[in-house]
Amino acid sequence: MNILFIDDYLVVCEKPAGVLSEYDDKRANMPTLLAAELNGAPVTVLNRLDREVGGVMVLGLHPLATAQINKQISERTFKKEYFAVIEGVPGQKEGTLTDLLFHDKGKNKSYVVKRQRNGVKQAVLDFAVVDSVVQDGCEFSLIKITLKTGRTHQIRVQFSSRGMPLVGDKKYGSKFGGNLALWSHKVGFIHPKTKKVMEFALPLPQVPPYTWFEFVKSGKTEAVGD
Repeated sequence: MNILFIDDYLVVCEKPAGVLSEYDDKRANMPTLLAAELNGAPVTVLNRLDREVGGVMVLGLHPLATAQINKQISERTFKKEYFAVIEGVPGQKEGTLTDLLFHDKGKNKSYVVKRQRNGVKQAVLDFAVVDSVVQDGCEFSLIKITLKTGRTHQIRVQFSSRGMPLVGDKKYGSKFGGNLALWSHKVGFIHPKTKKVMEFALPLPQVPPYTWFEFVKSGKTEAVGD
């Protein structure tokens, strides 16, 4: 396992795409994989990623870390940045998407709705277009996303509802096969014990559809706004 940082309080590591964030007794999951790496030490999931999403993830090794990082997440001071490849090109180079989302637990699917009601939560993200290309006659864009909230499938449904689903996201309308093109690029937080500002990032994998873009092929890891 690719561990970026570890101490007595928390661990920052790379979650492989296809591995569950939460414990599961039948499928590969991060708590089990990490516990095996750490000789059975119990771990707590702090920032959850969809199963199909790979990239930076933070897990707790101490109750203080769990309490403090969860507090930062709820207060929206925990930094979460992603890259995604979407179908199409946004009408503006950067902006903010704000929606009301309802998550149907039975279908495990989120929907943009017009009115506030029980179970509906506000979803906010900032985005910037890094690059756009034409591939096999279709337009695609590489997007950098800063999450302001952490709703279920938030990035996926917010772009899909605007006619720009993420590549490979059949659940939300993608016409293209392959893996979901969403990557947890960077996290930032205050260490629960030392109070030091910490940031950890992972570059995009050198695989399609990311390698359709010169930005990725060049080996760059940062993007617009950094």
